[in-house]
Amino acid sequence: MIKIIKPQVEAELRTFVGADAYIHSEATSFVFVRNFKVKVTHAYVAGDGPFRAALRFDGHGWLRMDALTLYVVDGIGRLLLAGYDVRGRMNVALHLGKEPFPE
Repeated sequence: MIKIIKPQVEAELRTFVGADAYIHSEATSFVFVRNFKVKVTHAYVAGDGPFRAALRFDGHGWLRMDALTLYVVDGIGRLLLAGYDVRGRMNVALHLGKEPFPE
């Protein structure tokens, strides 16, 4: 994974706009969602680092993840975003793919 470069991550997020996407999202000790299928209608990145990503889906409903620091697009086109603390521990993750994630 590499440090988030805001314009690049915004461009990657926007490749999911208008399409069905599968979401994996987690926040340490709080939330875990896997293979939540949505139609993404809007995608935004905000902040100067750590970053915040927001997705609007199906014309209603939002998912927002804060404290994102790193990203990668894997070999099959999934966008993987994560947020790590100063000790290198992952606190949040937001992954988007066109196909379901392995269970």
